[in-house]
Amino acid sequence: MKPLNQNYQMIIDDNTVDKIASLSKLQFEGESKQKIKSGMNKMLDFIDKLKELDTAEIEPLIYMTNQVNVLREDVAINSTSQKEALLNAPKKDSDYFRIPKVLK
Repeated sequence: MKPLNQNYQMIIDDNTVDKIASLSKLQFEGESKQKIKSGMNKMLDFIDKLKELDTAEIEPLIYMTNQVNVLREDVAINSTSQKEALLNAPKKDSDYFRIPKVLK
């Protein structure tokens, strides 16, 4: 892969918006297309602004904190009984919810 020139600046045009819209299954026309294009160009301008920072002596950030695998204890509790859940069912059959058939 060819390295990018540091002075290279990408600009979003109508063709780029159309391609991204197609890939994301979206449609933009008229004013909404211009707003999307403007917003994308603003994002790229912000990223270009970050290039001005001197990061030569800054270590890469791998984790946001020094804590590793902070997990809570997994404890099973019964918050709603089967009988309580069935009280709000529009249709029920003894111990089960009744739903329309979804398979043929």
